[in-house]
Amino acid sequence: MPKTFRPATLLVRGGLDRSNHAETAEALYLTSGFVYDDAAQAEATFKGEIAHYQYSRFANPTLSMLENRLAALEGAEACRLMATGMAAVHAALLSHLKTGDRLVASRALFGSCHWIVSTLLPRYGIESEFVDGADMAQWERALSRPAAMVLLETPSNPMLELVDLAAVAKLAHAAGAMVVVDNVFATPLLQRPFELGADVVVYSCTKHMDGQGRVLGGAVLGRQKWVDEVLQPFIRNTGPAMSPFNAWVILKGLETLKLRVDQMCRNAAAIADFLSERAEIARVLYPFRPDHPQHALAVKQMTGGGTLVTFEIGGSAAGDIHGGQKDACFRFMDALRLIDISNNLGDSKSLATHPATTTHMRIGAEERARLGITDGTVRLSVGLEDVADLIEDLADALDAVGQPIRRAAE
Repeated sequence: MPKTFRPATLLVRGGLDRSNHAETAEALYLTSGFVYDDAAQAEATFKGEIAHYQYSRFANPTLSMLENRLAALEGAEACRLMATGMAAVHAALLSHLKTGDRLVASRALFGSCHWIVSTLLPRYGIESEFVDGADMAQWERALSRPAAMVLLETPSNPMLELVDLAAVAKLAHAAGAMVVVDNVFATPLLQRPFELGADVVVYSCTKHMDGQGRVLGGAVLGRQKWVDEVLQPFIRNTGPAMSPFNAWVILKGLETLKLRVDQMCRNAAAIADFLSERAEIARVLYPFRPDHPQHALAVKQMTGGGTLVTFEIGGSAAGDIHGGQKDACFRFMDALRLIDISNNLGDSKSLATHPATTTHMRIGAEERARLGITDGTVRLSVGLEDVADLIEDLADALDAVGQPIRRAAE
């Protein structure tokens, strides 16, 4: 398919490969294996002399359609799919790194990504160093000596901190490092990491790509040579394969991605403005609000503010005397009637998360404090509901924040 097509068209038609039956919708090849015309064809396939599907752990026609669609959308040479987003991060790192290598990572990572960098990699003799992603001086110091890889996410989970991709990529490449960007919060529609110097981009397809709470999936995108020679052998032999059914669901989800993300961004921006006026709220973080500490960078490297709003309960009307930030936060979340409490994000349904006790619990209180995650921090994934209904739900829940807790003994 010509690369001149725009994203909305690629989301619907990119990678389409119709069978001899000429179906309209993408075909679901729900099969574990494939057959050969004869033994010689099987041998040639395993030797790599001919192209023929072998086993769905290696490749599958439905997965190939999704891989080609994502590569066209992202502007990448190649894509490989994984069972989950974390499998994608793990494969991108462990396929490339070896004992004695050094990785530099932004401190603001999703909890499981933080664990891989802080705990798993050192077990294999891989040196890991964290830096504050917004502090260019720390990046300069960390990359003043050789490194094999840089890992970052921008905007970050959950505090929506941004990293200057172009500046960090320049430093990383000078240090000999490959740059891996987790682009989940921005989606391929709002940020183009490859155009800013990234070498590899990873996604949890569970989020906006499916975006309707149905299936798990992950993707790794990069240059063809690296995918073929480094990534493919790793995933072929370790087996983090995506189900063909999940790939088919995500293919269909991509068809509405732009419609959903555009509306969710509009809803998120309106909600951020509403929250900023409430006395119970100590601060609101949304990249495209002028009061975001990195607003200028957000406007420079993103085309929209995203679907996430992070805020802190603890303002003048938060009622801290009734139990502190955590209790006030829990009162707020328990009072929500439309918005669900969940640790997922990027869904068509709006979801509220308390990172300190869920997604970022295991990184510890000291690390949370360094990231700015308090007991009053709420991450709100804004969905497709009528924004007026969402604001009314938030208003009612915030009204409950200042009320005393009903103790069990009362």
